[in-house]
Amino acid sequence: MNSVYYIYDSEFGKIIIESDGNAVTGVKTEETAKPSGKNAADSLTDKTASQLDEYFSGKRKYFDVRLDLNGTAFQNSVWKALCKIPYGETRSYKQIARSVGNQNACRAVGLANNKNPIWILVPCHRVIGSNGTLTGYGGGLAMKQRLLELEKSNREEQPQT
Repeated sequence: MNSVYYIYDSEFGKIIIESDGNAVTGVKTEETAKPSGKNAADSLTDKTASQLDEYFSGKRKYFDVRLDLNGTAFQNSVWKALCKIPYGETRSYKQIARSVGNQNACRAVGLANNKNPIWILVPCHRVIGSNGTLTGYGGGLAMKQRLLELEKSNREEQPQT
């Protein structure tokens, strides 16, 4: 099937959702996306938009659409590690580097985050500096802050044991 993209108008601005008919291949802001294919929705772009609506309203913590990240082995290992960061939590670049087997690869983790083709669903916004500061985000630090605040305010408290 040919690639398609859908322009999803969210409270965070216009988001481009791309699909190849088998998997979601891109989710980025209108300013940073370089969509290819036809401007048309398909079942995957529709499902992704619906799940993003649920996420933005605080009702969805996990996404279950098929993704095709199409990166290097290292990038894919970083993106997989990002998907393991629980909703409403953050990890440092160093923690992600450790989790992929190279604690000295903090900059490489940052570069992989920068190349993440599927924002929000692959939650690179949950990665922060070791000192707790917000650092780089393709959608801008204000968007990163808003996403983290959204998750923090909607995170269910864990029962005390």
